[in-house]
Amino acid sequence: MIYLDHNATTPVLPEVRDAMLPYLGEEWGNPSSSYRFGSQLKSKIEIAREQVAVLIGSKSPREILFTSGGTESNNTAIHAAIMSRPDKRHLITSQVEHSSVLTYCRYLETHHSYRITYLTVDHEGLLSMADLEAALTDDTAVVSLMWANNETGALFPVEQVSHLCQSKGVLFHCDAVQAAGKLPVEVRSLPIDYLSLTGHKIGAPKGIGALYVQRKAPFVPFLHGGHQERARRGGTENVASIVGFGTAAALATKKLPRFETTVRPLRDALEQGILASIPHTELNGHPSQRLANTTNITFHGIESEALLLLLDQAGICASSGSACLADSPDPSHVIAAMKPGSAARQCVRFSLGISLEKVAIAEVLSELKSAIQTLGGQP
Repeated sequence: MIYLDHNATTPVLPEVRDAMLPYLGEEWGNPSSSYRFGSQLKSKIEIAREQVAVLIGSKSPREILFTSGGTESNNTAIHAAIMSRPDKRHLITSQVEHSSVLTYCRYLETHHSYRITYLTVDHEGLLSMADLEAALTDDTAVVSLMWANNETGALFPVEQVSHLCQSKGVLFHCDAVQAAGKLPVEVRSLPIDYLSLTGHKIGAPKGIGALYVQRKAPFVPFLHGGHQERARRGGTENVASIVGFGTAAALATKKLPRFETTVRPLRDALEQGILASIPHTELNGHPSQRLANTTNITFHGIESEALLLLLDQAGICASSGSACLADSPDPSHVIAAMKPGSAARQCVRFSLGISLEKVAIAEVLSELKSAIQTLGGQP
């Protein structure tokens, strides 16, 4: 198998699995217990909290709140912002955000009468700072924008956005699920109030995530229950997955300096090979202002689902967009927002990992040409 869908999920790293095993076996206690068998696990959670804090350059591990994943983190951040400012009824996001942000915003719009501004992007998937500034009002409670797009890899100007929001007294939430571990994230130097993370994009298991809450940012819990996570997120802690996330974060921090230099040349070789050798193909996204591991290609005249099926039969894993919307009959909302009226059903995303070998690129190109020919396109 050649796996080219790392933006959907990543394999659990062997070091992560090994770190988790004791907490799926003999160390099965409840961290909230008063006796040592359970309570000693709290120290393991705090080590993981520190490891995640280091990955994103947080000033303090106390700014890290463990969640069940990116969706909960995104929902929690927006909830915290609007509940702490109940007099403000306006939110700003973009048309290309992850479904966990867009769906929650539409829920607030439909059921709670919030006014939502959905910023457009240009044909390369980039955001206009002028559009954002024009959309800000005295009624704006929070701006929620991603750092890196999950489908195209396009990067938003997070530094500029955060400083603009700060200057206007507006809370800023950043979905950094795709950015963390792939490019430097230093929240200590940016006025970001909330930042979302998830474990399974960096080699940890699914079902564990985190939310960075800047120490001065207002916070109202999304989940109510016990006193866990300093009473900010009720529920017995998932110790094994938290330890796994911490281990994965430490590994990602160590590998970060060579992620781009290792992955970008392979991504570029694949991308250039497709565009040069397969007619009627087009890059979706900015040529350089995007993640080093991501390329999204339109194969004009070829339905992406049919192409992906043939690639799957050849042992190659890729996708037509976000895994969270894989069952949806609708075309990619990201590509549709970038290129209205374009062939949004004819796009394939390839997202590479650091362990990919160069020899795989030639095999992928060969299988792609064969699949295109089978589907009636020009090889």
